[in-house]
Amino acid sequence: MLIENGYSVLVVTSGEKMTGALDELLSPALFARKDFVSDVSGARRRILDREYDCLIINTPLKDEFGIDFALDTAADSNAGILLLVKSEIYDEVVDKTDSAGILTISKPTNKTIIKQSLNLLLATRERIRKIEKKNRSFEEKMKEIKAVNHAKWLLIENEGLNEAEAHKFIEKEAMNKRLTRMELASSIIAKYEGG
Repeated sequence: MLIENGYSVLVVTSGEKMTGALDELLSPALFARKDFVSDVSGARRRILDREYDCLIINTPLKDEFGIDFALDTAADSNAGILLLVKSEIYDEVVDKTDSAGILTISKPTNKTIIKQSLNLLLATRERIRKIEKKNRSFEEKMKEIKAVNHAKWLLIENEGLNEAEAHKFIEKEAMNKRLTRMELASSIIAKYEGG
């Protein structure tokens, strides 16, 4: 489950006791980067500067409660979000946060529950990473297919080749010039369209 360089976590808590407990709980072997802020405005600035794998929000915070921040962050990022709220409002908060994919636990809690929740968030984060990687690969493949088709039609229009000949030309030239099909297609497009 551990990614190559470890995970990054942003902890948003105004309580010193919770800051110390979470710092101790977040193993450096698993979390290569641990950032702590005490309010939502500081957290928003941090999120603008970098992406985090995991976000832990211990409510209430100094400048706002924290639920709206959690919902906004869930909508704008793929970070796993762990929200800690008092048990008295747990049900009300879960009704608002479940559909956003935010994992909410009630306080008081213990290290075991927090650790298990973090493990669940990180496992989910890894699944999201794999899906993102597949999507990027698919998008790159689609981009290549579009470029090769565009290049084929330019060869058909400008060189009088049929589609099979244009396809064979692209395959052979890419191999002979030790270029990818995408690189060769881009050079053909640039030649005929001046781009």
